[in-house]
Amino acid sequence: QVQLVESGGGLVQAGGSLRLSCAAVLSGGAFSIKAMAWYRQAPGSERDLVAGFSSGGSTNYADSVKGRFTISRDNAKNTVYLQMNSLRPEDTAVYYCHADVATGYGLGYRVFGSWGQGTQVTVSS
Repeated sequence: QVQLVESGGGLVQAGGSLRLSCAAVLSGGAFSIKAMAWYRQAPGSERDLVAGFSSGGSTNYADSVKGRFTISRDNAKNTVYLQMNSLRPEDTAVYYCHADVATGYGLGYRVFGSWGQGTQVTVSS
């Protein structure tokens, strides 16, 4: 199966930085990671895309984080990172890693989504 393990969250002051990491642990079959992304959810809000890689390797960012956050990956380690700079209190949320995972062959080929457990990021004034 597939497990996504996030780390790197914590409490920082406004203007500070954090780097989140998400490692995909694959077992029990043949899987490949097709795309990975970071989402976040603040209290009382929807879970929204922050940054992501497409299956082709292109990136996209939420308008609110452009110029401040950078997504990167290490394919050899099945790990994706989110470097967060110039943090603001409005960035406070639980951050979730998501992966599109492919498995199977021929007509059995399918892609499913997998979520991490989330890591809390709190930015204080």
